[in-house]
Amino acid sequence: MISAIVILSFLIFFHELGHFLMAKLVGVKVEVFSIGFGKKLFCKKIGETNWCISAIPLGGYVQMKGQDDTDPAKKSNDPDSYTSKTPWQRILILLGGPGFNFLLAILIYFFVALTGWSKLAPVVGETIPNTPAAKVLKPGDEILAINNHKIKTWDDIPKFIQKSNEIILEIKRKNKILKVEIKPKIEIMKNIFSETVKRKIIGIVPSGKIIKVKYNPLDAIKITVDKFIADSTLIVKGIEKLLTGAIGLNTISGPIGIVDVTAKVASYGLEPLLLLTALLSVNLGILNLLPIPALDGGHIMFNLYEAIFKKELNEQIMVKLTIAGWAILGGLMIIGIFNDINRLLGH
Repeated sequence: MISAIVILSFLIFFHELGHFLMAKLVGVKVEVFSIGFGKKLFCKKIGETNWCISAIPLGGYVQMKGQDDTDPAKKSNDPDSYTSKTPWQRILILLGGPGFNFLLAILIYFFVALTGWSKLAPVVGETIPNTPAAKVLKPGDEILAINNHKIKTWDDIPKFIQKSNEIILEIKRKNKILKVEIKPKIEIMKNIFSETVKRKIIGIVPSGKIIKVKYNPLDAIKITVDKFIADSTLIVKGIEKLLTGAIGLNTISGPIGIVDVTAKVASYGLEPLLLLTALLSVNLGILNLLPIPALDGGHIMFNLYEAIFKKELNEQIMVKLTIAGWAILGGLMIIGIFNDINRLLGH
């Protein structure tokens, strides 16, 4: 529980730090930097900013001069205020939060890749009956290469199977190096979103053996980029499926669920916890870029409107959209908490 709260607080701090640094970069005064919402439990004035910890640890905020989400019409024409800056400067400030979340995830992935990433070894645990592999592979076979491409981990195997109609496996079996030819077959299965998809399979199950793979700096960069893109794509697709109704609202998780998962993952060690932190950071960054008025993405849309049409969005419309944004977020939060409680109760 403590580890979960620490990690979530750190993610929020890093997000708000991005806003803070971009605000300082363009000359905006930051009046308050708070971890959490509601009543301020502890504050310390450093420079011109009041650094605070607040009672409700479900987020955080930086209060910039001339900006107030509770009063979107509030403005200040002072040169060090948020509202006196150009739309592009404000967009830079708004992008700082999600940008820092992405930066944190990238740094974590890169660190894990350099120090050793725990991966499933490319060793066959068993073959599935009536599949191509059942005829030529045996438990304990180590897959060394597919179509002359070196295989380091089990994760490398599926991508070669998917893009090949026939594959040649180089395997190690009882200290002997063998080459076997397999023609994958197409099976209909469910993907992570419970959608029916067609995939090529050969019919092997990993042995469960774990190996530590350390990458050199250049390979670590590639692994980091691939992992970041994969996680981002998965999150974006999840949001898309939710909006189109392909997956239900019962899949939404709230703060209770996040704390529960984080606490469980923490028991498995530092590396799984770091990778979960990176995933949550990517998730936080992407969600904050959604064009909902109460989020960074919504404010970016307002500023893009001003930059393109050379005039501010109608004040009444902005206020109504902001209220609607908070209502949407509040509704999603309630749904998430309801789902979390149901999962914890085993429903």
